[in-house]
Amino acid sequence: MQKQLSVRHLLGIKDLTKDDIELIFETADNFKDVLNRPIKKVPSLRDVTIANVFFENSTRTRLSFELAQKRLSADTINFSSSSSSVKKGETLLDTVNNILAMKVDMIVMRHASVGAPHFLSNHVKCQIVNAGDGTHEHPTQALLDSFSIREKLGSVEGKKVCIFGDILHSRVALSNFFALQKLGAEVMVCGPITLIPKYIKELGVKVELDVRKALEWCDVANVLRIQLERQQLKYFPSLREYSLYYGINRELLDSLNKDVVIMHPGPINRGVEITSDLADSKHSIILDQVENGVAIRMAVMYLLAGKI
Repeated sequence: MQKQLSVRHLLGIKDLTKDDIELIFETADNFKDVLNRPIKKVPSLRDVTIANVFFENSTRTRLSFELAQKRLSADTINFSSSSSSVKKGETLLDTVNNILAMKVDMIVMRHASVGAPHFLSNHVKCQIVNAGDGTHEHPTQALLDSFSIREKLGSVEGKKVCIFGDILHSRVALSNFFALQKLGAEVMVCGPITLIPKYIKELGVKVELDVRKALEWCDVANVLRIQLERQQLKYFPSLREYSLYYGINRELLDSLNKDVVIMHPGPINRGVEITSDLADSKHSIILDQVENGVAIRMAVMYLLAGKI
């Protein structure tokens, strides 16, 4: 009998148990084998219809979900709010109910409002996968990040992971806190004090304002971009100044006399939070993260489909 997740929807890492995360990883291991075969397709979700409902722009996440669905042989429909009746004033619930009337089994959803997938899960019968809700959570990104650390270092447990950059506006950071701690890692954040939320220590996360000290402490550096599109205020004088004090470069890493794994969820602002020579170096597993994203999303949708 197939093992099952303890949840019906993937709304956030906060709702998952450690066993859930490990089940997703085991399933992703199997799908990664599939992705490395000459025929990269399985009929696992042949009778399942999935709608990708994106109310915010996305490249990596959307393409990764679409490819994962195709690899599982699911039927897919794609919705973009910029070319939809949302522009005419249609509500979120009406939009989704119209999609569900076409007999859709699962919805992958990104929305600018915090809690939108949670709201939807209480009002519709199909399953919801949160592909990012505002500055709240981005569960599949955190899963693929931890999966990539496990693949590179053998385990997440006992590892020291520092998340650098714009913590305040990042849904990736919050999901990573939950995932890494559930898997037994120590977590630190590093960035300008204006971009670190006041509640951070309540989550059991260390804070370091000095980039060098943070790099000396950690085994893994997960570097986030500055999310200018979410910032209503000026949190630091200029991008040049941010790069000078908080940017990570090859020279700094080489001076540490230790190996640090470099990660980035993308898109990268090259020359701001990280330099090109470091992003493309042997320290970086950024492209591995992209590859692992497809396997993780295949695993999530496959396991959730077991509850349809």
